[in-house]
Amino acid sequence: MGTQIQDLRLSEEDFRGERFKDHKKDLKGNNDLLVLTQPKCIYEIHRNYLLAGADFVETNTFSGTTIAQADYAAEAI
Repeated sequence: MGTQIQDLRLSEEDFRGERFKDHKKDLKGNNDLLVLTQPKCIYEIHRNYLLAGADFVETNTFSGTTIAQADYAAEAI
């Protein structure tokens, strides 16, 4: 899933979305945040997996912990 997200070449503004437009730290690279800021992108990635024959999909949560989110000052999210 991470490579498909990288292929989208999202900008810092894309990662922030409207919800985090004033966040104090850069969020680019925080792929887990995209479920909140770019749900259509995540939906399309999942859809493509299903169209390719996958039986199930799951959301990327490699850095969904408070420890990992601390890199982005996003522990409370």
